Amino acid sequence: MKKYIIKGGNRLSGEVSISGAKNAVLPILAATVISGKSSLISNIPRLKDVEVMVAILKSLGAEVDWGIDGILVNSSTINSVSLPEELVREMRSSIILMGALLARFGEAKLSYPGGCEIGPRPIDLHLKSLRQMGVVIEEAHGYLHCKAAELNGADIQLDYPSVGATENIMLAAATAKGTTVIRNAAREPEIIDLQDYLNKAGGKIKGAGTSIITIEGVKTLYECSHNIIPDRIVAGTFMVAAAITQGEVVLKNLVVEHLQSIIAKLRETGTYIESDGNLIRVVGVQNISSIEMLQTLPYPGFPTDMQAQFMALLSIAKGTSIINETVFENRFKHGEELARMGAHIKTFGKVAVIKGVNELTGAKVYARDLRGGAALVLAGLAAKGSTEVGNIHHIERGYDGFHTTLHRLGADIQLV
Repeated sequence: MKKYIIKGGNRLSGEVSISGAKNAVLPILAATVISGKSSLISNIPRLKDVEVMVAILKSLGAEVDWGIDGILVNSSTINSVSLPEELVREMRSSIILMGALLARFGEAKLSYPGGCEIGPRPIDLHLKSLRQMGVVIEEAHGYLHCKAAELNGADIQLDYPSVGATENIMLAAATAKGTTVIRNAAREPEIIDLQDYLNKAGGKIKGAGTSIITIEGVKTLYECSHNIIPDRIVAGTFMVAAAITQGEVVLKNLVVEHLQSIIAKLRETGTYIESDGNLIRVVGVQNISSIEMLQTLPYPGFPTDMQAQFMALLSIAKGTSIINETVFENRFKHGEELARMGAHIKTFGKVAVIKGVNELTGAKVYARDLRGGAALVLAGLAAKGSTEVGNIHHIERGYDGFHTTLHRLGADIQLV
């Protein structure tokens, strides 16, 4: 099993160019199924989750070439609507292939998806919405068999602004008969990126980034090329890495607007941040201030995917901080691991109380999920002594060359 060995205490400095967004790549790769033609998707990070999505596309019969210019998908050769169970269980995002396969073939077969164990993430919103569009869904023995003689536009009100459900509806509706309206839609930047790809391919979609998205179904989609947006969570993670090590890091190739909630909370800790165009400079301070209340919310609120990294930072802040996790109910597992390093953290259901300590000490810890694993690496960068982070396959699902980038910034970190 691979692990990271980190000797803490080094101040990070230098520049980082932010890679493409994992949460934008996956739905767009799923969307390439709909056209039955070729699509070139560029600015793709080398991630385990992307490798799994490529493997799923190949298992369906698609021709996929991952070269230096990006991923070229020829979906004309797809000859199956059954997603392989072992791959679906590896990655929750595989669920979005349901909407794409229904749009192309009117049928999809899959098992319930897997992914990080961060609490229940039911897919009932996906299924309820697709049923409104005319999909008949049979659920039995952990499998879903979805069929539609014809997909029809529908007026869909989401009970919660689910990113995955919003994406699945957009994919299914792209070539459906009539117009689909999604109300209380997710507003994440990745939703806008999916809209941009689909519209380049001939779709008629508007409203992404707002709570109402309108999709006018078209007969077919065409070949196109698309460049993925930068990953705001990767950017946020390196911003916290600069803050926790009292370092100075310049981040390039990002969209500053996507990071406003992260910037605001980092400034509350006393971290100095300035932005210019698509650059951000982050300068950490010696005395990190606590945050009275950090609450995770759907975009444009503070992202749940940054909660763990901030918990690591706040564990060495002056004073007591409170985190309220409103998105996922089992997302404090990293707190137990941070406690091994001397952090003073108490959790009560969806609330964590973090009393800052003077310093963390190196320990043997385990990544229990993707972002929690990244948080443990950040804690190790600031800790006294040596930290061993195990189970790093979780981290590799969302960060492209994480340890090499940190090493280039001056961290003492090695992959064993």
